[in-house]
Amino acid sequence: MTDSNPSGGNSVLRWARRLLIGSLLMGIVVVGGTAVRVWQVARIDDYTPADAIVVLGAAQYDGTPSSVFEARLDQAYKLYRKQIAPMVVTVGGKQVGDNYTEAASGKKYLRDRGVPEDRILAVETGSDTLQSVEAVSKALLARGKSSVVLVSDPWHSLRTRTMARDAGLAAWTAPTRTGPAVYTRESQAHGIFRETFALLWYQLTHFSADFKYTADQ
Repeated sequence: MTDSNPSGGNSVLRWARRLLIGSLLMGIVVVGGTAVRVWQVARIDDYTPADAIVVLGAAQYDGTPSSVFEARLDQAYKLYRKQIAPMVVTVGGKQVGDNYTEAASGKKYLRDRGVPEDRILAVETGSDTLQSVEAVSKALLARGKSSVVLVSDPWHSLRTRTMARDAGLAAWTAPTRTGPAVYTRESQAHGIFRETFALLWYQLTHFSADFKYTADQ
């Protein structure tokens, strides 16, 4: 004689199904909420005076900034001219075989536009956002400076701000409104999607999760 309990088995299946559905709904809420925050912060232009304007690096070609990087540098130049901060920090290392770091390329570009060389600090370290932000934090805190306005692409703003605050800086954002990252609705949607999951990954692991642009960097 076999002892079976079909009602008990069905109860376990029902609870498993509820748990799965609940987990999926929770995931959707978390991802959706993060995407909304990425979008909200992307729209912020905070021109509060700071100790430094920090330009996040992007690709450069033998000392010439890519269109993405140039758009960021132009925004930093405008902020400097508005006297938002007395100095500009460029940041970023270089790929194997490059003659210039991203930081050096950015410094050269700003110097050529008329920013005095002694007002530009090139932090030539970092192959991703987290390394760059931590290097900038170390360099500025060592100089007694702790407040920054961050310049990057709009969708990158929340993640860079989160990392900068975690690194001990008082940070806010004034992103560029030009360049490939904001040209089309497709590029905007791609940026929000990418940064949503990159931010979630950082919050879970405290590691960076940078993704290359499909357009010119």
